[in-house]
Amino acid sequence: MSKKLEITLTRSVIGGTDIQRKTVQALGLKKIRQSVVREDTAAVRGMVNKVSHLISVKEV
Repeated sequence: MSKKLEITLTRSVIGGTDIQRKTVQALGLKKIRQSVVREDTAAVRGMVNKVSHLISVKEV
């Protein structure tokens, strides 16, 4: 069984760059305090690193 990550949007993307907005959208997040569960893959980890200041991550 692979690990999963619970990703929560904690800060607004207003004022962020276009790439940051698209990255948050690609993770499946739309509203502040919304959480999604994603597989722990290299692609997801890369997206998390790009917007680490806007989200919080917890291993599930």
